[in-house]
Amino acid sequence: MLTRDYYFDLPPELIAQEPSEKRGEDRLLLIDRKEGSYKDLMMSDFPSLLYRDSVIVVNNSRVRKARVYGVSETGGTVEFLFLGKEFDGAWKCMVTKTKRQKKGKSYHFLRHDGSEDGMTGIIVRENEDGTRSVMLSSDDGEDFFSRCGHVPLPPYIKREDSWSDETRYQTVYASRMGSVASPTAGLHFTENLMNEVRAMGIPIHEVTLHVGAGTFLPVRTEKIEDHHMHTEHYEIDEETAAKLNKAKEDGKRIVAIGTTSVRTLESASDANGRLTALDGDTSIFIHPGYSFRFVDDLLTNFHTPESTLLMLVSALAGKDLIFSAYQHAIEERYRFFSYGDATFIRG
Repeated sequence: MLTRDYYFDLPPELIAQEPSEKRGEDRLLLIDRKEGSYKDLMMSDFPSLLYRDSVIVVNNSRVRKARVYGVSETGGTVEFLFLGKEFDGAWKCMVTKTKRQKKGKSYHFLRHDGSEDGMTGIIVRENEDGTRSVMLSSDDGEDFFSRCGHVPLPPYIKREDSWSDETRYQTVYASRMGSVASPTAGLHFTENLMNEVRAMGIPIHEVTLHVGAGTFLPVRTEKIEDHHMHTEHYEIDEETAAKLNKAKEDGKRIVAIGTTSVRTLESASDANGRLTALDGDTSIFIHPGYSFRFVDDLLTNFHTPESTLLMLVSALAGKDLIFSAYQHAIEERYRFFSYGDATFIRG
């Protein structure tokens, strides 16, 4: 399969630059796999679309303020995206002006007001995947990111982050710090909506996948089968695995909230569709031809052209139906991507 087959034209004005005025007041496109159809709704309709035997799974990862600016010895400003800690305590980072950022270069990091922070960093490794490993001068945990970090909004949002992004780019159930991008399907949920779902007798379970480069990096290979995903850390505890396995055995429908929940569940399930409690890494790449072992339905956002996420939803619903639904969404002026509207892919 060719990457270019997953391209579509999107008017730039449909890329949401801000969240909806009020959390949860987004449009929802129901994509029905059985009927091969789609329907225009609102996110408030979501509970009524769930089958009574549904079980919901959300990703509770919390977004770190992982975008930090540093000044080099020569005075140039460099942007760092802190992806995660490595075996020796260094941080794996994506950096701007990559080729200039050599091993041994050091940087003074900047606070939000533009002044220099006491924290410095030095590049200790140039990695094969184009990232750099940066050792900080001290380890003060999340305090460093509180002082210097910015909300890591995706590059198609053409503005600087603001104070409101600190809450709106975070799900209401986020609890486990570690992501560099939001699991954005969850941004549509409010406490009231979750309580409405629970009141229907539908349980909500939490898993963790810390979103990293694997989720958002573009596919640059001509054939999608040649693309290699970066690894991302995920966790499912014993209690959650047992409850979800029981639900699956009882014929319940597993509804994943977001592609990260899908990737977590599919990574942790075996050929027989049974979950194992795990604390590990995944580089699973789901594209058409993949046979889903655990997930039945998916609430997710609209995804970027030629992305691994667009390929994942095409694997679940079929490429033709997804592309037809996306064309309808464009014609109906839905809002796309992270701060945009939602789709519910139901079997």
